Amino acid sequence: MDELKGKPLNLKDEIAYADGAVISKTLLKKETGNITLFSFDTGQGLSEHTSPFDAVVQVVEGEGAFIIDGDLKTVKEGEMIIMPANIPHDVQAAEQPFKMLLTMIRSEK
Repeated sequence: MDELKGKPLNLKDEIAYADGAVISKTLLKKETGNITLFSFDTGQGLSEHTSPFDAVVQVVEGEGAFIIDGDLKTVKEGEMIIMPANIPHDVQAAEQPFKMLLTMIRSEK
């Protein structure tokens, strides 16, 4: 991860797609939070779960389906969504592959 510091990154080029898979690449990991890049092949996703912290997701390529507390939100390239702490959510590449940047900030407040 240190090799990424101080260099411009093209997030679209930083991670590839893999057939039938979700791929993740941690860009920064600290006690206070993580920044992780994901790629989702069409039909792939992360099953419903909760997190004790808010999470910011920016879609960097394509579009993703985010179900937050049962409410479907489509987030397109260049858009972001904040997934609230302690609320069930899942992420799916329903119609096409997509890439997203997840920023998790560990804070109780």
